[in-house]
Amino acid sequence: MQQIDIHKLADTARFNRFHALVLFWCALIIIFDGYDLAVVGIALPSIMKDLGVAPTQAGLMVSSALFGMVFGAIFLGTMADRIGRRWTIAICVALFSVFTAAAGLVKDPLLFSMARFLAGLGIGGVMPNVVAQMTEYAPKKIRATLVTVMFSGYAVGGVLAALLGKSLIEAYGWQSVFLAAGLPVLLIPVILGSLPESMPFLLARGDHEALRRIVSRLAPEQRWSATDRFAVPAQDKAASAPIRHLFHEGRGFSTIMFWIAFFMCLFMVYALSSWLTRLMAGAGYSLGSALTFVLVLNLGAMIGAVGGGWLADRYHIKYVLAAMYALAAVSITLLGFRMPTELLFVVVGLAGASTIGTQIVANAYTGQFYPTAIRSTGLGWALGIGRSGAILAPIVIGVLVAMELPLQQNFIAIAIPAVIGMGAVLLIDHRRSASARYDEMSAGLPASPVGLSIADRN
Repeated sequence: MQQIDIHKLADTARFNRFHALVLFWCALIIIFDGYDLAVVGIALPSIMKDLGVAPTQAGLMVSSALFGMVFGAIFLGTMADRIGRRWTIAICVALFSVFTAAAGLVKDPLLFSMARFLAGLGIGGVMPNVVAQMTEYAPKKIRATLVTVMFSGYAVGGVLAALLGKSLIEAYGWQSVFLAAGLPVLLIPVILGSLPESMPFLLARGDHEALRRIVSRLAPEQRWSATDRFAVPAQDKAASAPIRHLFHEGRGFSTIMFWIAFFMCLFMVYALSSWLTRLMAGAGYSLGSALTFVLVLNLGAMIGAVGGGWLADRYHIKYVLAAMYALAAVSITLLGFRMPTELLFVVVGLAGASTIGTQIVANAYTGQFYPTAIRSTGLGWALGIGRSGAILAPIVIGVLVAMELPLQQNFIAIAIPAVIGMGAVLLIDHRRSASARYDEMSAGLPASPVGLSIADRN
């Protein structure tokens, strides 16, 4: 009989078809999620015109989904540690698909806001769960790369929203881009049948057969007997109060720093996602050109996410992330100045790379920081608290737009949070992270794995 640490097994596994399947489904779900999130910013000028709403009211309509995302990230992120990730992810997909489509069927600003709030529950809840899923199963050497590649689906969704929005809105009206968002609900049965469950969750539930099937796909070259004992490190054992454990073992200060960093980054992301089209149109660009800026913003986000993940696997992820915040401060500030169109496209791309891309790398870092038992909870709370910034951003920028301030001042207001976010990241104590502690145990320090034999049934 041998004792097998399932996290070490995942860390050292070779990338295979199983990993590719997890990556495919998580990325596809994030593409849907990114589309649902970006579609409001794409359609905002048309919605304002059709429903006759002022900039400040439009900001509140956009923020209604973000209010939902706060509760979705916190409660559905925490729920996954209790009912499992597969069912939680399926619930989230149903919420954001059905209610984003429903928003396209209403004509009243209040009903629109209510539908977007309910969609926001799913949009916010799915993010921490797919990050936790990919982080758990990704081999350690390419973990940040796989998580950021997966999460670059968020930018792909934004690109699809920009491409479809340009043609669908002109041909069928703004409602059409919302109705298209209902299609992913048809894939829920396939998602439930394809995504694996979290291994520590199965171990805690005593579902040893399901655990053994997953492990055999994770590392097919290895063989185990019925008496072998699968286990997890002591700090990864499911806890009865996971929220409280975000502040245990010296993680409290760093948890607060993650919350501040997420708040600042999500402020920038949603300020640009919601108002870039309107700001560029107000600066004299046509609606078609302004939508092109959204496309470039999301293409830049894809490059920033994958590039940031690649750098994070080769250098210290904390300092890579801090550098991305610094780039955001510079690039967003430059957006307020007149320059040749070709150069402006480059700057918009850099802004996408260093805002949306930065948030994706921050998600990856958070997933590595917390132990598996509280990973979804930790990321869910960081995203939930961070959504406060996302909620404020459309409202604050909407007020600035209504004040008719110079373009430069609007973009400086979006850039200031980047400096604060960089400071918060630099203050995170990486020595308290789960990845650092696991490295210490792997180097020879004593570990206390807990688990059950796969032959046990009680």
